[in-house]
Amino acid sequence: MLKNTKRRKLLIYVTIPLLFLILAGGVYASVLFNKAQTTVEKAHKELDRGEQSERRTDEVDPKSDNISILLMGVDDSETRNIGDRLGEGPRTDALLLATFNEDKKSVKLVHIPRDSYVPLQFYDGENHRINSAYHFGLADGAVQTVEELFDIPVDYYATVNFNSFMDIVDALNGIEVDVPVTFSEQDSQDRSKAINLEKGLQTLNGEEALALARTRKIDTDVERGKRQQLILEAIVKKAASLGSITKYGNVLDAIGDNIITNLTFDEMLSFYDYATGDVTIETYTVPGYSNDQYDYIVDYDAFEIIKQDLKAHLNIETTNVETNTADNHLNDKVQNNN
Repeated sequence: MLKNTKRRKLLIYVTIPLLFLILAGGVYASVLFNKAQTTVEKAHKELDRGEQSERRTDEVDPKSDNISILLMGVDDSETRNIGDRLGEGPRTDALLLATFNEDKKSVKLVHIPRDSYVPLQFYDGENHRINSAYHFGLADGAVQTVEELFDIPVDYYATVNFNSFMDIVDALNGIEVDVPVTFSEQDSQDRSKAINLEKGLQTLNGEEALALARTRKIDTDVERGKRQQLILEAIVKKAASLGSITKYGNVLDAIGDNIITNLTFDEMLSFYDYATGDVTIETYTVPGYSNDQYDYIVDYDAFEIIKQDLKAHLNIETTNVETNTADNHLNDKVQNNN
């Protein structure tokens, strides 16, 4: 359930690869820095709740505070248009919750299986697969659901179009990945068995990397999350290499309209200390099992250990937040769109 590793300059995959690609561009060239700043400003979108989680009494600053980020991968070709209407957004294909401890320079990363069967309090209070939280309530709905599930504040979010990874990988001229199993999968145009990969270490292009990240035929949803992390780490390794610096302009073009986040450019820059030092990274998966309907049933007894670990990492007390103004606002919006 838990893996403890030490890495140097590999924290990028914990936030999202493009976040530190942006930082790297700023470090090496002022032109890229300005381009990166423009990209982030275009991607910025606050949550309806405002800048601060209802579970925080004071504002947080990534430069000095322990914070959390919810990373959401969606399978949608028009990411910048999602959010126009509740109940019409895509479902999240990947959910990762990361907590950052400023003093220890440590990170805890939790993979949340997309089929986790949990209550959506903002919607109807009934259990649904957690990948529906974004569909019904967009970023606010997903953030609120994860806050209630983990009983911690989610300070920031980033939504990334999964198809953008294909363009990023191609902009880097491919990534090296140790493919865990031989398989066939459809491509981004839904052509059956168009992608055929053999088990073993090899260089993948964008289509091949996307197929490895998306396929659900070869193993479980939990293993699928591990494969997605493997691909993100491979992107980081390639992006961090000196030979890739000249490709950052193409990478920023690939990012384009494929990210939405409430992080500002200055807040992203504050993560530089994590990227340049020895950082302890612990990875978890929400424990549970799949039932006959392929719902992922959370083992709440085992999950409680992870929840307490994250609270300690953020240095916060347990907070049982009652339905508040922001919750009611989101609930009203959902009802009005039904």
